[in-house]
Amino acid sequence: MARTPDAVFAPAKINLFLHVGAHRADGYHELESLVVFADIGDELVFEPANDLRLEIGGPFAPALANEPDNLVLRAARALAAFAKIEPKARIALTKNLPVASGIGGGSADAAAALHGLTRLWKLDIAPDALQRIAVSLGADVPACLHGGALRVEGIGERLTPLPGLPVLDAVLVNPCIAVSTAEVFRRLEIRSADVPRAVPRDWNTLIRVLEHVQNDLEEPACAIAPIIREVISELCADPLALIVRMSGSGATCFALYGDADCANAAAQTIVRAYPNWWVRAAKLNLPNP
Repeated sequence: MARTPDAVFAPAKINLFLHVGAHRADGYHELESLVVFADIGDELVFEPANDLRLEIGGPFAPALANEPDNLVLRAARALAAFAKIEPKARIALTKNLPVASGIGGGSADAAAALHGLTRLWKLDIAPDALQRIAVSLGADVPACLHGGALRVEGIGERLTPLPGLPVLDAVLVNPCIAVSTAEVFRRLEIRSADVPRAVPRDWNTLIRVLEHVQNDLEEPACAIAPIIREVISELCADPLALIVRMSGSGATCFALYGDADCANAAAQTIVRAYPNWWVRAAKLNLPNP
């Protein structure tokens, strides 16, 4: 179904690999990641209003019901402060993605709010200024604002677009638990070696490169939530799965497949075995709409 003109799609973010580097004086870590976006996500609709309000619906709305200062509202206030205007809008968020799940749901929502409110308020803001606002909101927000396949470095603010990266078929699985990003980083002990700088554009070579990198946060996340190992084991049990790992700080994991039929069949198998898990077949790295 076509999206209405006042709606903005907030796609799930997937870390194909995630290398955690040195601990910085400001408390953050240097990161390096290959990020792509899925064809599934949340949706935000924007309308004029006399005040700023956020209405949340969708399957994962209850997880945000007690959150007094949603990242979407923070994005709206930050954008309005930059533009020196009053933040006035009715924002309807359909929350389709699990919360605190390592696929950037909140960050994607914040980025969608920046895009949607810039349009609603008819603001003329340079892209680099909008990116600075995104950086102030969180490490994943700049990548979600930019979209497309990206090499992400620094604390998330250095983005290198990777045009030509192939579209990938995948299965995303979350066991419906929330994992604290801060706690995962606190437990981080072992980091991977430096990752390759060159990212191949052809599908087969990309898979071979991904076989030699990892997500450094996977082990500490599994220590906090051992069910993540069960998810990974279930995905690895499929001989057609080419790459299996966790995204972000968890608990969502993914498997890459050679085609959509294999991904759809794998998703159906997992749904039958684990009906209480969140399972979606997805395409990663489709062109920006």
